[in-house]
Amino acid sequence: MRQGARRHDRHARGEGGGQVKASSLRRAALAVSLGLLAFASGCDEKLSDIAGPSPGLTPTYSSISQNIFTSTDASGRTACTQCHTNQGRTPAANLNLTTEAGYAQLVNVASVQKPGAVRVIPGDADNSYLVQKLEGTPGIIGQRMPRNAGPFLTEGQMLIIRRWINQGAQNN
Repeated sequence: MRQGARRHDRHARGEGGGQVKASSLRRAALAVSLGLLAFASGCDEKLSDIAGPSPGLTPTYSSISQNIFTSTDASGRTACTQCHTNQGRTPAANLNLTTEAGYAQLVNVASVQKPGAVRVIPGDADNSYLVQKLEGTPGIIGQRMPRNAGPFLTEGQMLIIRRWINQGAQNN
């Protein structure tokens, strides 16, 4: 048998040959990439573990609206809509957080309390006035929210709100 024929025969059986090695490397690289992706997504903290008194809270507007803005949680923190509603009153700070109106009054909307501040800046939780009010950041106008000394949102609840904002504050 000629040497070229032997090489072709070995290649057909999957033995040796540069092309087999290259395809094997590509498959191995793909497997490693998929494994790393699965590992990285598994490393993210479990949201229900950090959400505290709002175990169903996720970094979406609808979840934040349902679990934070319009609901009193297990810690006794009152719903934001106790004050920020148009039902029977003018909403506090002209901010109506009822589900049908809240998003449009939060994202890229100037604060009526603090000149130059924007309530929610997509992609920038640190400079979003909503976060500053909820965390009681120095320089806010008025009281930390919710008013009257809490109970305030937990660190985990704030992490999820921050994540929603930093991920673009989508109306989802």
